[in-house]
Formats: sequence, structure tokens, C-alpha cells
Amino acid sequence: MTHDFSRRAFLAGLLATTSTQVWGDAPATSLRPLPRPDGARIIAAPAAQRLIDAANLGSARVGYAVADARTGEMLEVMNPLLQLPPASVTKALTALYALDSLGESYQFSTQLIATGGIENGRVNGDLILVGGGDPTLSTDALGDLARTMRDAGIREVRGALKVHSGALPYVHHIDNAQPDHVSYNPSVSGLNLNFNRVHFEWRRASGSYQITMDARAERYRPEVSTAEMRVVNRSAPVYTYDSNRDIDQWTVARGALGNAGSRWLPVRNPEHYASDVFRTLARSFGIVLDPPVFVSRLPQGQVIASHTSVGLPRVLRDMLKYSVNLTAEAVGLKSSAQRGRVPRNLQGSAQNMSQWLRNHYGARRARLVDHSGLGERNQITARDMVHILNQAGADGPLRPLLKTIKLRDAQGRELRDQDIDIKAKTGTLNFVSALSGYARGPDGRDLSFAIFCADTDRRAAIARSDRERPQGARSWNRRAKRLQQQLIERWTALYEQ
Repeated sequence: MTHDFSRRAFLAGLLATTSTQVWGDAPATSLRPLPRPDGARIIAAPAAQRLIDAANLGSARVGYAVADARTGEMLEVMNPLLQLPPASVTKALTALYALDSLGESYQFSTQLIATGGIENGRVNGDLILVGGGDPTLSTDALGDLARTMRDAGIREVRGALKVHSGALPYVHHIDNAQPDHVSYNPSVSGLNLNFNRVHFEWRRASGSYQITMDARAERYRPEVSTAEMRVVNRSAPVYTYDSNRDIDQWTVARGALGNAGSRWLPVRNPEHYASDVFRTLARSFGIVLDPPVFVSRLPQGQVIASHTSVGLPRVLRDMLKYSVNLTAEAVGLKSSAQRGRVPRNLQGSAQNMSQWLRNHYGARRARLVDHSGLGERNQITARDMVHILNQAGADGPLRPLLKTIKLRDAQGRELRDQDIDIKAKTGTLNFVSALSGYARGPDGRDLSFAIFCADTDRRAAIARSDRERPQGARSWNRRAKRLQQQLIERWTALYEQ
């Protein structure tokens, strides 16, 4: 199916010339009456409720708003003041918060500091690994720090390896309603590594399993001692987690493994994980370091190596494209810290961002508990979201950071020759689907929109252990996404200039 055919078919439902349909199906929830078009063609738009009913979303509540992104004129709404979970659409708000708080030129920095001076290749005092909250820090970057230290002629550290991660507060997990083993719900710290995930790989050999737990990146793949895995004989649960002496201890059900495979698991002790990896990498360059000492106050010393992240817009673009929760939380926490004190916890920082949204954009009904949208208690209205987009501007800093959303047919196949340009952020939780951003129709008119769908009762009925893949959630979310596309196609056709 080509897009030309799809759009013609869609427009056929919007446009009619028979006198029996004059104005009969104008949007029931429009804020203004539809203007009578010039000429003989009569608009007969199907009510949005008909599309919602056809989506078969059960008891879900739907709220949406669409406006002219340049004039701010609200064109159509449904339940515009209904507070619903925005899911990962929250990350678009976090991006605006970060740009305003940190500035487009901001870069995260991770440093190695030496105390006591350096003499004949020996650090006379301590070596300090200082985290700056960088959510993109990788094992390769730590390897480069160790190499730089070696290339500077350092061969020995007389004192201790100290680790400082006070740039951000420690957060054990983003959302306590998620299963223990999902990698999108890691801890957050001032020293993060590999998005605070550890790689678990298994292979059956001679009736048993060979297991590795490593911190792999493109160039380095060190095994770690801060995460352990045991294979046990049971049918369920698939994974269990415990912590012992700052070591993440996992078990996995033997029957769930098969012959070979791998997956990422969340890290709960980020500073220990990062310092473990750094010691291994330093040893590979001939520098032996003692076990780390974790300090709350940063000692003064000489910076001997540093790693700087890419610029903030690139960090945010990747965060929005891949919907990385760790990046959103680290960026949000850093933004709150930049505006005053380092927040004590994630909820406090999210409250700061909610207050900023109210003060800066007038989003009075924004109630956020995190910066990623993973928590279902995040709430915002479609009207507030569109108001924020309008003030951010159709040509403002957010739009180029948003992902291009492709139109698809009913079978999920991407349509060719698309004439609607959609830049938006998706949001998906179990039985929650959101989409918000900008859409430019064939006539060049820019629309801002927000669509929130949530069946909170059905979501609340899911057992915590089943929240990774609950029955019915995938098909529900697929239907919700289809509805979102139909609404956008309807609006760009109906509100042509």
C-alpha cells in the first residue's frame, strides 16, 4: 500500500459533496466551529470519538489537544484537562529543562585527580576518580583515562584509589514498581557507567553453563567482580536479585536459558561497578591500584586526565531517539543541581522540574515524579503539553532533537512517499501510550499536538513479576499507536491552510 493511496482513502472519509452530510460529522470536541470551505466541496469529518471507539482500547481514557504551532490557536481537544501519565514523553520536558538550566554548550566531565604531587612516575598521594554525573560514560572512556595516565608516565600510585560521586545523589532505582531485572530501571549516581548496566552472557557446555558478567563496550570487555550470577534449578521466577557487600547477586532459572544467549541487567552499585572496571583497565596498562575508598568530599589535587562528553544537544538527541531512562534522570538531576542545591532524591528533583514548568510555561497540572516518565504517577494534561510545545516554538531548540515518526499502514509497514513530517516523542508503558510533538502537513502548516492514552485500571492489575511482558499489552499499545497516527492524519487534512 502506498502512502498516496492511504492518504486518498483517508481524505475520502473527510471530504464529501452530498448535501445529506453537510456539517453532520464536525468534531464534537472542537474548540471552534469548522469554517465553511470555499467552493462546492463540503467537509464532513468523522468524529474523533469514532476513531477512538474503533481502536478498541477497552476502558482506556484518552486526552488530546492540537494547535497551530505558530499562532498558538487551539484547533481541537478531547479531555484537555485530564491528567494522564505521559510515559517517555516526559523526556521532552526534561530536554527543555536541561537546555534552560545547563545551556547548549554544556558537557559532562569525568576526571582523574592526583594528590601529593607526581615524582618519577609515582603519584605520592592518592588517585581520585571523580564522576561528574555523565550518563554516557562508557568502559572505552575509562580505558582512555587509564591510557592517558600511562602515557603521562605514571606507573605507580603510592596512596589509595579514591572515588567521588557526589555530583548527583545516589538513586537505587528509578521506579520501584518495575521487576528487578529490567535494564531500563537502573540505579543513578554521580558516577555512571554503560548506562549502569552489566552484560550477562551464557553458553551451555558439557551439561553446564559458562557464564560471564562483563562491562563490554566497543574496544574493551573487562569482566567484573561487582556482579555475580548463579544458575539454579527452578521454573520461576526467571531472575532473583540480592545485594551482599556491595555486590549485585543474581540467580537465573536454568530452564529459561536455552543453549546460549545474553542480556543486559541493571547495576545497583554504580560507583563500585565503575571503580572495579577502572582498576581492571589500569592494571592492563601496568598500573596496580588498591581497592577503592569512597569519599563524600572531593580532595584538592592536580587533574592528570579527563574525559568530556559530547555536547548537551547531542546527549539529549540520543536520549530522545533511544528513550534512555538513565540519561533522562542524570540530566534532570544535574539540571536541578545547577539551579541550586544538589537535590536529595529523584522525587525532589522532579518536583523542581514540575515547578519550573509551572513558572516557565504555565503548566499548572504537571505533576512529575521522575525525569524519564518511567513512573506511572507522572501526570500532565494534553493542553499543558501543547501549550509548552507552542511556547518552545515550532522552530525552537526542541524540534530538531525530536525523532522523526514514520507513518505506517494497518499492518505496521512504513508508508512510502510520506507527505506529513512528524517530529515527536513517543511514550510507552504497559497499557499507556503517548505521543507529542510537531506535525507539518502537505500544505506546510505546523501543528503542535499531544495524545495520551491510558488504561490505568488494567495496568494496576498486572503483577510486578509480569510487568516486562504482560499479556495483551503489546497489541493494546499497537492499537493505541495506530489511533495516534489516524488522529494526526485527520488533523493535517482537516486543518489545512
